[in-house]
Amino acid sequence: MIPVLTADEARGFDQRAIEAGVPSVVLMENAGRGAADLIGAALTRGAAQVLVLCGGGNNGGDGYVVARRLLTLGHQPRVLSSVSPDSLTGDARVNYLAFCAVGGEVSELSLDLTPVKSALMTSDAVVDALFGTGLCRELPALVSELITMCNQARLQRFALDVPSGLCATTGRAFGVVFQADLVVTFGHWKRGLTTPRGKRAAREVRCLDIGVPQGAFTAPAEAALVEPADARRWLPARDAMLHKGSAGRLSVIGGSAGKSGAAWLTARGALRAGAGLVTLCNHAEALALLEGRLVEAMTRALDPVRAEDSLFEALEGQDAVVVGPGLGLDSRAQKLVAAALKWPGPKLFDADALTAFAERPEELAAHTGELVLTPHPLELARLLSLSVEEVEADRFGAVKQAAERCRATVLLKGPFTLVHTAEGDPPCRINPTGGPVLATGGAGDVLSGVIGALLAQRLPPHDAAALGAYLHGLAGELWASAHGTDAGLLASELADELPRARAAVLSRE
Repeated sequence: MIPVLTADEARGFDQRAIEAGVPSVVLMENAGRGAADLIGAALTRGAAQVLVLCGGGNNGGDGYVVARRLLTLGHQPRVLSSVSPDSLTGDARVNYLAFCAVGGEVSELSLDLTPVKSALMTSDAVVDALFGTGLCRELPALVSELITMCNQARLQRFALDVPSGLCATTGRAFGVVFQADLVVTFGHWKRGLTTPRGKRAAREVRCLDIGVPQGAFTAPAEAALVEPADARRWLPARDAMLHKGSAGRLSVIGGSAGKSGAAWLTARGALRAGAGLVTLCNHAEALALLEGRLVEAMTRALDPVRAEDSLFEALEGQDAVVVGPGLGLDSRAQKLVAAALKWPGPKLFDADALTAFAERPEELAAHTGELVLTPHPLELARLLSLSVEEVEADRFGAVKQAAERCRATVLLKGPFTLVHTAEGDPPCRINPTGGPVLATGGAGDVLSGVIGALLAQRLPPHDAAALGAYLHGLAGELWASAHGTDAGLLASELADELPRARAAVLSRE
């Protein structure tokens, strides 16, 4: 897995590199030169006019190195400083003076933005080196206006480390956010880049090695990006002696009038993810809506009068259970959810099973056995008595809070889906696969089936949830690639792409 750092962890990384014997000015030179080389390769025009926006800290210092390097590569950089150059100190001042020494042009941002508008109109590209990981407050009004002008200009946009306006730790927007075609981030990925706002602000991210000795970063990061090798390692082996009974027995408790398709999609996703046997469980009238729709799945009627005993009898011999897809919220459904919470085997709660515990996460913490929760932002907001805006402002904090309060593995859906387990190594895993192709009804039900199948195949909850998210997103990517579009995917088609996703995981380096 690839470590993904908070702003504080990134500063610690730099400090340990310096303590390991790499001077800070060398780190800045490596960062700036490497970024300039990537930017130079991406520029669509030779001898390009490039406007470099430099702030007053180390990110601004990186910008001066970028400008100097672009000059030596034959481009025509100009620097616009958001602070008085006379106020620069340390490595930033060293590199400001170095840029001036080779004939570099530097101007200072003023209240009159007319010259900036003219500069943007005559530039081929703009580089954001204003704040980087150092921003932890709302943007000044003048800088906000500057970034808005950059976003509206018709040119290439690049950012160093983290786009200005984006919190490096949470992904929160501090006002307007610089929209970059390419972000060159230094040393390690930053958390803010792996959030919905970060994804919108960075069309592409390149992580640059800045020459830090291996082993300098010894403190474990709390979050990491899942890599293909991780998915391959977690994927359950298919032994030559495997049979349907040993390939994982999964029950799905769900389906009701108007929402029977949710349980059907969960079962289909589980079977396509390799579960040997899948059984749909519910009251007889709910099962009548499902009978015959998926001939490969079995059904088991539950007695509403003796809900808990009936459910435990149905789950005897089962390896895992998924509870909630399309289940409904009536009293009978609530009894089944409460009973499932007591079952000692691995269980996944989604959709209506989560809504049943709105504002009562501590009741989920009373579960027996292993528990996986798979909320989307609204469901997590309901569970934690937050607004959706509060969840999205700090997805990492929200998913961690839920995992700790519910004593569970919690998967928060969205671009860069997060999987958090308090005792995990690392606690938070970030899924890189998927995208807009998954914006279709029923995709979450398929995901529940995939993770349920992996739980039934005896994967630990943290691995099952992370691998399930990876396979699910990859299946969407494969469909989009085959169809040449990220629109129009049916959830049933997503399930049917899962065997190809598994094959791709096994074949990837």
